[in-house]
Amino acid sequence: MKRRTHRGFTLPELLITITIAGVMLAAGVPSFVEFIKNQRVKTASFDVFSTLVVARSEAITRNTSVTITPISSANWANGWTITYVDSASATVTIRDQSAMPNITITGPTSVVYRGSGRLNGSSTPQFALTASGSTVTSRCINVDLSGRPVTKAAAC
Repeated sequence: MKRRTHRGFTLPELLITITIAGVMLAAGVPSFVEFIKNQRVKTASFDVFSTLVVARSEAITRNTSVTITPISSANWANGWTITYVDSASATVTIRDQSAMPNITITGPTSVVYRGSGRLNGSSTPQFALTASGSTVTSRCINVDLSGRPVTKAAAC
């Protein structure tokens, strides 16, 4: 008589495995949520930084003033645009940035680069990027008068 071997899991083995996986998942989800928030802030700060670099570069290339303005009433988290006025006095949009949900971005009402690549004005713009959460690292972007942005992982 041949003996048949059964392959597979028994019900108690399956329940123990599911329980262990549930406990590990419950322990890891809160830190994963904080990780996602940190990544959102980091991505948003890169977008602001690259916008400042592009606007400065376009101002130098076109030898004209280039302006970065938020789409709606100084709320940078709703997005922003890079524009300049061409020789026919028409406003030309260079780039649009879409909204960034769940991020708080505070900054000036606008940033204007002159044709030399320097800032128009005597104050240095500063952007603060944050998200809700106890372990979320804030980001700060400062622009010096020469027009160069500098970012750091700390509150402004």
